Amino acid sequence: MAGVIDTNLLLFAANRDAQEHAKAQAFLTDQVHGGSGRWYLTEGIVYEFLRVSTHPKVFDRPLSWEEALAFLRPVLDSDQIAVLVAGHRHWEVLAELLPDLTHPSGNLFFDIRTWVLMREHGIRRIYTADTDFLGFPDIEVVNPLRSP
Repeated sequence: MAGVIDTNLLLFAANRDAQEHAKAQAFLTDQVHGGSGRWYLTEGIVYEFLRVSTHPKVFDRPLSWEEALAFLRPVLDSDQIAVLVAGHRHWEVLAELLPDLTHPSGNLFFDIRTWVLMREHGIRRIYTADTDFLGFPDIEVVNPLRSP
């Protein structure tokens, strides 16, 4: 079932040194090349991938910007993938959702932005290894890297 693909899955798929590489790469390849339904990224997820994958303090062998864009190109060009952007109700939806959280602050706002975009676009499922999403009500969090 389709949903948002989070940054960490892109990073694992791109990083051959990651223990999760093979599973993440297989998952992403399946979705880009004919997965069932429509899949989504957000502009923020795309930029976060670029920021992290090219950062020398995060990876021993970071990607160059050219390599990072080359990795993303087939994903962004896929007919199966759409990039979510904020609509005219974005800030209203944010204000509606924040009271549902215990203590929204700091770095959590990056994930909150993804959650708000999901709600704005009627998407209720995210594929991620990030457990922070478990704290958001009314979405299904699926970790495709877990063994069945």
